[in-house]
Amino acid sequence: MIGIVAKLQIAEGKNDEFEQVGKDLMAKVKANEPGCLTYQLYRSQSDPQSYIFMEQYSDDEALKAHGQTEYFKAAGPKMAGCLAGKPEIERYDIVE
Repeated sequence: MIGIVAKLQIAEGKNDEFEQVGKDLMAKVKANEPGCLTYQLYRSQSDPQSYIFMEQYSDDEALKAHGQTEYFKAAGPKMAGCLAGKPEIERYDIVE
């Protein structure tokens, strides 16, 4: 399994817009990607402009398929318009 943590800093005044795009993307991922085991957006309790997506995929193929979906590609520019900086994306291997 593969874990992904994507940390996103959101520009002031863009939280609602960002969260709407995030909620729509989460719903589509959960409905259409059986290889994506977890796809959840979280907002920091200490910094309301800081968010993370926590993601878990069954394998590399599922992760690759996620990035190729039309809804993921469409969400990218919408999210980019809300960002205050470059996303930090970290990939993790499961420890069993």
